Amino acid sequence: MNYMGRVLDDKFSGDFLKEALRAADKKMPYRGPSVYQSGEYTYRCNVTGDFTWFQGYEEIYWNDIKVYECVFHGGLTK
Repeated sequence: MNYMGRVLDDKFSGDFLKEALRAADKKMPYRGPSVYQSGEYTYRCNVTGDFTWFQGYEEIYWNDIKVYECVFHGGLTK
């Protein structure tokens, strides 16, 4: 997988991102779950494709302010 993210606001929390990524499940193992919320932070992740070829976008909000975004893609290699 390749990914590139960027911090958009000082309210970004790396600890929250790690917490959200640890909440990934076997149905969607790419980054984090579709939605994860803790306190004032909300993580959202949208993926298209399957494990053999996929792309996605994740974002974190602090209240209604987008503080982080990331694009990623990947798949199986031979």
